[in-house]
Amino acid sequence: MSTIVRPYGDTTGDGMVQLSFTLPVPADKRAEGAALQLAGKMGLDPAMVVHSRAMGDGYTFFVVYGRVQHLVDLGKVHVVERDFPLLGAREINTLVKRRLRRKLVVVGACIGTDAHTVGIDAILNVKGIAGEKGLEYYRELRVVNLGAQVSVPDLVERARAEKADAVLVSQVVTQRDAHLHNTREMSAAFREALPAARRPLLVVGGPRFDERDAAGLGVDRIFGRGTTPREVASYLVHAVLPARAVAA
Repeated sequence: MSTIVRPYGDTTGDGMVQLSFTLPVPADKRAEGAALQLAGKMGLDPAMVVHSRAMGDGYTFFVVYGRVQHLVDLGKVHVVERDFPLLGAREINTLVKRRLRRKLVVVGACIGTDAHTVGIDAILNVKGIAGEKGLEYYRELRVVNLGAQVSVPDLVERARAEKADAVLVSQVVTQRDAHLHNTREMSAAFREALPAARRPLLVVGGPRFDERDAAGLGVDRIFGRGTTPREVASYLVHAVLPARAVAA
């Protein structure tokens, strides 16, 4: 089977793609010409504007459709594969109870100025998401949800006070790479405040993170969009228990 693929639009292998963007220009014919010029420089040939709409004073949103000549080599695609088994709630509770012999403590928050709690609540709150219960549902996990706009020093202090095994941080605000800055600040603060043996597992999640950047950001794991509570719970069991089992 060939590892070389081409985008699909109307017919197999036709190279047709659709993209959207906003330009800081008023909505008129000149704006559409500017959008086509940008599309051409991005490799779309031919390209057509299929939708444009004014976005406030002096801004226009575009959807452009066109053909690219680029090919994708699947053999050179690198992703973070799940390296732990996906467990059920009963298995997770049993493992924690037998091997840790106490509750596994999870502290979660949105840090910095980020006030978007939908992501962290979906993972932590008992109601969960998409039919899956959140971590509060697991009887052998003790969850502390600090909510939104938590400062990094406050997060470190609360994690230390709770003797957290894991810290989960959600970041949705990405302007000027705020999510990356906040994550680096958090990981540095935990390294400074606690010795390696007492440092909790650091996990971040959000739609704009690259799962391959965990080491560069100083965290143990990154979860992207579409992550479920069960995946996170399974990872925590995988990552926390081996390190604690001997001491338990």
